Amino acid sequence: MLPTALDDIRVLDISQGIAGPLCARILGDFGADVIKVEPSSGERGRSLPPFHDNDPHPEKSLFFLLLNLNKRGVTLNLETRKGQSMFMELVREADVVVESYPPGYLASLGLDHAALERENPKIVMTSITPFGQTGPYSGYKGEEIVTYAMSGIMAISGTTDREPLRHGGVQSQYESGLNGALATAFALLLRDFTDEGQHVDVSMQEVVASTMVIEQPFYTWNGGVRGRRNPEGAQFSNIMPCKDGYFISQPGGGATWEQIADFYGREELKEPRFAEADQRSLHGPEMDEIILEATKDRTMAEMFKVASEDYRMLFGIAQTPEDLANCAQLEARDFYWDVDHPVIGKTKVPSRLFNMTEIPSRYRIPAPLLGQHNLEIYEQGLGYARDDVVRLRELAII
Repeated sequence: MLPTALDDIRVLDISQGIAGPLCARILGDFGADVIKVEPSSGERGRSLPPFHDNDPHPEKSLFFLLLNLNKRGVTLNLETRKGQSMFMELVREADVVVESYPPGYLASLGLDHAALERENPKIVMTSITPFGQTGPYSGYKGEEIVTYAMSGIMAISGTTDREPLRHGGVQSQYESGLNGALATAFALLLRDFTDEGQHVDVSMQEVVASTMVIEQPFYTWNGGVRGRRNPEGAQFSNIMPCKDGYFISQPGGGATWEQIADFYGREELKEPRFAEADQRSLHGPEMDEIILEATKDRTMAEMFKVASEDYRMLFGIAQTPEDLANCAQLEARDFYWDVDHPVIGKTKVPSRLFNMTEIPSRYRIPAPLLGQHNLEIYEQGLGYARDDVVRLRELAII
């Protein structure tokens, strides 16, 4: 097999939830030896629904399955003296620690970056929290809806006839995990030159606010505010229904306006009130009615194929999870991995974030069962006797 990008890197993942585990998993996808360190009760991600077969079992969270691929797993109580000492033993042989605890919590245990750095000057600690390690909001709790509201994205999402909206899914968590992995890779690269580690501080608010690519600079430059869309007549910026779903299109790409009118099959769209951009803004509701009538009996798949291949239009369809599972484009690019989990069984998960010809990401092992590798890591890795490992488990230290 080809070498991997990070096969000489060991990561200790003590994070919980979504963003931190995703960050560590990406490092594992590219070859890092990632050790998931959890309390004996399991980390929070094991309780996140949905669950396989709707069974709220700690080994059946589909979130946990996806976010903890390519990791080994141990249990360790970091709130005990012995647990802290054992963690430091792991740190001595590690390159990265990924964590998502509230700022100050690890310091209260003597496990903050300053303490870890004294034990291992080359250690990189990556912290992913709602508001970062500093500032007046750093101690506040946060969740997906809080991050979206506080980052500014919510204020411009949706339409003007209703309250601001949050995007579906948990995009701020995933964006923060991606940014955390990228920043960690940068820190490891710099360490190759300086032989020193550092603390990577990722604020989820800042990650999402950074996606305000033009809205925030627009305000900074001239005080302008780009508000939410009008509910109708917004010149193709709104999604519209068709026979079996929803679509969105807009001028541009390689299509002329005449070609767009031909695609919709409505000659009236060639009239100046629609063909001229400044006129379309005045006749938007009328144009919406024409397009809705023209597409009510057409399917998403048919329109996407014709618009893209025959007219070179900027055209998208709102694919459902079922559509994505059967998407020819994703299949052709090996977007999915087939995972065989000891409890859940065989399943297909979205995985590949980008393709690299020489050092691609790879699926190696499923998400660990709770404490699955305790003996392997504590006995074989740290040299503890098996009786000691059993005793530590009885004392709730592991």
